[in-house]
Amino acid sequence: MAVPCSFNNMLKKILITLLITLNIVIIYYLYLPLPGISDLPNSAKSDLPGDTVQIPNVSAYFTNLSRDQIINFYRSQFTSPFTIEINHPPEKSKQVILDTTQSYYFYEFYIPFKGSLYVNGYEWENDVFTKPEKRAVNKLIFKDILYPTKVTIRTFPTSPYARIFIFLALEIFLASSYFLYRSLLHHDKN
Repeated sequence: MAVPCSFNNMLKKILITLLITLNIVIIYYLYLPLPGISDLPNSAKSDLPGDTVQIPNVSAYFTNLSRDQIINFYRSQFTSPFTIEINHPPEKSKQVILDTTQSYYFYEFYIPFKGSLYVNGYEWENDVFTKPEKRAVNKLIFKDILYPTKVTIRTFPTSPYARIFIFLALEIFLASSYFLYRSLLHHDKN
């Protein structure tokens, strides 16, 4: 039984409308900037070498906050409906931040196609790479105050225009591949 031509036309119009709507929503999502990140509350912002402009998009804080308080703060700051949270091994901080970075925990908050926020926490009293009796040499003293934790964050943002360009290029590639496959399939039937 043949499908009426008007039904095919209506189906094509619905699919095109859905595709256009989906593209508008995706482009809007890609254009929106990453959330802004405030300074860690109740903490001293570091001005030590390597914690400011020497490494792009890095800042560090000396704090008395617990690990849960720190992670919950950044979770609330760097949020979107699609945020993915990854608990990395502490050793990875040496690849992402600096090869001399000390680490006790290392988290990543990733917003797909937009960027990442890495949170590195170092608690000198819990340093697993130093024997307990030798940990005192790693005390975190900043401006004559002893802190239990140093938090270093680094963001990796992407340009909204680059995101949109990559999305449109990918969409053109997929559409071209589909039409090429369809034409080859049609050619084989003949």
